[in-house]
Amino acid sequence: MKDQGRSTRKRTGGRLRPFRNKKRYQLGRQPAETTVGEPRFQTVDARGNETKTRALATNVAHVAVDGETVEADIENVVDNPSNTNYARRNIITKGAILETSEGRARVTSRPGQSGQVNAVLVDE
Repeated sequence: MKDQGRSTRKRTGGRLRPFRNKKRYQLGRQPAETTVGEPRFQTVDARGNETKTRALATNVAHVAVDGETVEADIENVVDNPSNTNYARRNIITKGAILETSEGRARVTSRPGQSGQVNAVLVDE
C-alpha cells in the first residue's frame, strides 16, 4: 500500500518521483479485521514507547444506553459501511452496525487500534 507518506502527484497533476525510501514511521501494517467470536488479542509496538492492543476477535461490546454504559453480547454484524463483504464475514470496524443483546448498535471505537468495542444504540 502507498497510503503512508508523501503524495505521488503534484497539485498540477504532474508526477513526483520519490527522493528516498520509506522511513519506519511511514510503514503501514495489515488490518486487524476483528471478528465476532471467542476473545483474542494481540499487542503490537507503537511509536514513542507505546503499545497498541489489537482485538482479533471479541464477543462483547460496551454499549451506551441512556447515559449508562452496559456490557452487551455481540450476536452478529448487520451492516458495515466501510466494506459490504465485512458484514458477510462478521468483521467489526468503526461504523459497523452490530446486533447485540441490547439491540442494534453502531461501533464508535476502532477495535483494531484500541482492543475494545464501544458502541451507541441506533434508532430503528
